[in-house]
Amino acid sequence: MKTIDELLAEGVTGRRVFVRADLNVPLDGTTITDDGRIRAVVPTVKALADAGARVVVASHLGRPKGAPDPAFSLAPAAARLGELLGADVAFATDTVGESARATVAGLADGQVAVIENLRFNPGETAKDDAERGAFADQLAELADTYVGDGFGAVHRKHASVFDLPARLPHAAGYLIATEVGVLKKLTDEAKSPYAVVLGGAKVSDKLGVIDHLLDKADRILIGGGMAYTFLKAQGYEVGTSLLQEDQVQVVQDYLRRAEAKGVEFVLPVDVVTAAAFPDLGAKAATHPATVTAAEIPADQMGLDIGPETRKLYASKLADAATIFWNGPMGVFEHPDYAEGTRSVAQGLLDSSAFTVVGGGDSAAAVRLLGFDENAFGHISTGGGASLEYLEGKTLPGLAALED
Repeated sequence: MKTIDELLAEGVTGRRVFVRADLNVPLDGTTITDDGRIRAVVPTVKALADAGARVVVASHLGRPKGAPDPAFSLAPAAARLGELLGADVAFATDTVGESARATVAGLADGQVAVIENLRFNPGETAKDDAERGAFADQLAELADTYVGDGFGAVHRKHASVFDLPARLPHAAGYLIATEVGVLKKLTDEAKSPYAVVLGGAKVSDKLGVIDHLLDKADRILIGGGMAYTFLKAQGYEVGTSLLQEDQVQVVQDYLRRAEAKGVEFVLPVDVVTAAAFPDLGAKAATHPATVTAAEIPADQMGLDIGPETRKLYASKLADAATIFWNGPMGVFEHPDYAEGTRSVAQGLLDSSAFTVVGGGDSAAAVRLLGFDENAFGHISTGGGASLEYLEGKTLPGLAALED
């Protein structure tokens, strides 16, 4: 995989460099609530601009249905990128149309432009190879060279991720190089004890990574909504908690396999419950209660791990040499159910381990709860991509960057 440093050494002055970034940031209207993904691509964009390239930045945002939708415009992200670069960033109001062509043609050496949301064009996400390829052909007309730096999208076989690199000389940006290096440490070079913390809503989303990590991890800690399927698999009643009934037998099999391999599964011993899911906008008091994992009332749902579980999990992280965390322990967006996630984040910081926060909601929680991002070994920009890499899958966007 060619690196951006190799590309820069060849010289990029005057060349149009297409940077596939991941600017898929959360928005409240037009206000960006977490700019972490934009900040992550700045080193690559700045290095190219400083070297005299004419930089064309492209990304998706949200899930528009293959047509322009103002709610998913990249205009706020383009403005924020300009602020972070300390330079004007031009913005094209379409992807490959008149505005994009004119905006790119108007760039001088060292200038940067962002084109509109790639998913406004149905060719970006098309299942049909020819339709995807036709869009990639149009994108290729905007550039001389391709740099892949949108790690959060490399698990997607999309036109700008998979097809476009085949049409242009290509290299990996700084972010992708960093992400891949970190993930290799978790798969090929992980030091023991290796602790994995998995949370989030659905156990089905994590089965692949659990399967792969059974041969690598020493202990796996489970929280979030997925924990209740594990508790059900152990014979506990879980009230109205999130439950994937069809996965109970699958989970039982994983627990048996883990025991046979000597991998320790650590499940909640107590949980914080309430009668209903909280209103995240109101942040009003919700009358939470703490009960043991064996005594969840029939009319209550588990919304966070309890204080005894927090202590237990902290002890399981304290002596670890490597920790990977993906998925919150509860409804961290509400203060009544944030302590479990907060305690896991603190547990990573209190350890002397190499710590990786696996993107997605985990990364959002770290920022929302006020932790210093730089205190962690690495915070990934791609939750889904990180998980698929750890599952051992081939990621289309990485395969496309291989020479």
